[in-house]
Amino acid sequence: MDIQTMTDEAVELLIRLVAVPSVSREETAAADVLQAFIGEWGLEYRRHGNNIWCVAPGYDERKPTLLLNAHIDTVKPVSAWTRDPFTPVWEGDRLYGLGTNDDGASLVCLLQVFRRLSAAFQPYNLVYLASCEEEVSGRGGIEGVLSLLPAVDVALVGEPTGMQPAVAEKGLMVLDVTARGKAGHAARDEGDNAIYKAMRDMEWFRTYRFEKESPLLGPVKMTVTVVQAGTQHNVVPDACTFTVDIRSNECYSNEELFRAIASQIGSEAKARSFRLNSSRIAPEHPLVRRAVALGRTPFGSPTLSDQALMPFPSLKMGPGDSSRSHTADEYIRLSEISGAIDLYLRLLDGAELR
Repeated sequence: MDIQTMTDEAVELLIRLVAVPSVSREETAAADVLQAFIGEWGLEYRRHGNNIWCVAPGYDERKPTLLLNAHIDTVKPVSAWTRDPFTPVWEGDRLYGLGTNDDGASLVCLLQVFRRLSAAFQPYNLVYLASCEEEVSGRGGIEGVLSLLPAVDVALVGEPTGMQPAVAEKGLMVLDVTARGKAGHAARDEGDNAIYKAMRDMEWFRTYRFEKESPLLGPVKMTVTVVQAGTQHNVVPDACTFTVDIRSNECYSNEELFRAIASQIGSEAKARSFRLNSSRIAPEHPLVRRAVALGRTPFGSPTLSDQALMPFPSLKMGPGDSSRSHTADEYIRLSEISGAIDLYLRLLDGAELR
């Protein structure tokens, strides 16, 4: 297959996928479409839930294993769409539709690359995984399927990065925080207002800076995003709850950050999960060095992906632009798809991973 043929087939599959809603945890129909294409192309595959993967022929446990991963699911469409998000439409070089940029283009490009690379000898084993529930970090996604795959040495995660290699990625921890006071009548000087107590802690989250900053990812970022309190205007609230979005760098584990936060605030904090830690790959890794040799510029990504759930080194790199993700009128350029396939092949064909 030449690049043009690979691009045409990738676009055909992408159009079919966009036309099938695949919001997180509702990806079955889209997974069915992908499975049908994979079967028609003569690839052997396995499926667990809505995760689909292929292992290239000639697997040899003595060779390192490279995982190519992208996700099937999308976020829900925002209300500002001016087009039907599930009707793919071409306008010039742009294909509009929900999931074209995040993460359909990477999904179809990496599948084409897998087909091409697995048809020839490679100094590594090759696995392609289309995973689900990425947008919600669901346990039915990649976390539930990694144990079913061959042991992975390194992964290339397709996400919209403009085909620049993200060599580090911020983690995520969400805290539910509760400040407790005492109810009273608002007309009298009584009670202990939980809102005022919460405000002191919210100001701490706004202004505190953790000492260790990453050259690639910068500081830990903490943002209060949801606040709830009170029952009616004349009652002093006895509880105020708020949510904090925390983006960790590789200098701290989420558990370390939680312990430090709990020692500083007066309210009670509960972490929804510690599992989405920051990730990184060494700059001297052969895959990174090869990307740099191809004129790519490594960077640190502030956005979360399935890398957070991978217990092995991973590189994030794919067509499209992260600024288009989760926005109205999302699109991918045809030139980005063909360019990605070409660059992926130059990066991976014959690559030594050790």
